Amino acid sequence: MSGPLPEQMRAVLTVSHGGLDQLVLKTDYPVPTPGPEDVLLRVAATAVNFHDLFTRRGMPGIKLPLPVVVGSDFAGEVVARGSAVETPGIGDRVLVDPVDFSTGKPCMYGEVLDGGRAEYVAVKAALCIPVPDTVSLEQAAALPLAYGTAYRMLFTQGGVAAGDRVLVLGASGGVGAACVQLAGAVGAEVIACASTDEKLARLGDAGATHLVNYREEPFLDAVRRIYGKPRVAGGGGVSVAVNFTGGDTLPDTQRCVEKGGRILCCGATAGFDLALDARYWWTYEHRMIGSNGWTRQDLLDLLAMIAEGQLDPLIDSTLPLEQAADAEARLEDRRVVGKLLLRP
Repeated sequence: MSGPLPEQMRAVLTVSHGGLDQLVLKTDYPVPTPGPEDVLLRVAATAVNFHDLFTRRGMPGIKLPLPVVVGSDFAGEVVARGSAVETPGIGDRVLVDPVDFSTGKPCMYGEVLDGGRAEYVAVKAALCIPVPDTVSLEQAAALPLAYGTAYRMLFTQGGVAAGDRVLVLGASGGVGAACVQLAGAVGAEVIACASTDEKLARLGDAGATHLVNYREEPFLDAVRRIYGKPRVAGGGGVSVAVNFTGGDTLPDTQRCVEKGGRILCCGATAGFDLALDARYWWTYEHRMIGSNGWTRQDLLDLLAMIAEGQLDPLIDSTLPLEQAADAEARLEDRRVVGKLLLRP
């Protein structure tokens, strides 16, 4: 970028807890000055996540410094850097790993630190990951919260591999669609469950082997129709079930999984107080595996998958920054398949 940097920029602030009216577009928000260990990025794209909605609504027991510029997934180009920074250099394209652990207490950009819903953002240089030339900044911006979480859950923790039969509940959301793509990319068969045929059509295009509209057919019935009922002697059912919906879905999930199979969880979007049928747990020797977030290596592996043509993140649509409230409304109403991006 040539010429001096502007002093003010466009940014969308979450000014208080509440409804969509708490998202305010500022055209005179100060461009941040990078500290000695920071770089200043010109943001190319930022993803919209349910975490942004939780920040706006307020989370019980968690106090956040408002107003704040949300947007934890973002990528861009380095336009300035602090005096102690050697890499990345000016003009470098980078993805930001959004959680800073340097103080001993995790701080997330887009939650307690200003994030990507702005034209510029200052971040720790140590959190910047180079984006390969063959990967777009939009593809990179789709990765951390959804694809990073899915990658760690499926592979680092869950050991999903070619030949596995993988059931994905809530498959149309960011993490769910990522699970469908990633499991399919390594040669697993995927049953994708979603609430509309339109969503399922997109998941089929993304690599799902079997499509289940759970409003028309319970997922347990669908698994038994496709693979048969799990048997104590072996056979039937899926080898892996991905369930981060929670609520009352766990017992039926257990009934879908073969002997020695795995149930993977990275959250509980429909409620964390779960019912568990212990009979299936011990009789079928299920492994119930939790997974929390991602690591830098997970993001590097994902960038490599994109660069090598193994993965193209499912991006529902890209909207201008000014439509941040509309983007959150679409996510809130479950009208999104995959990732929704904002472009400053």
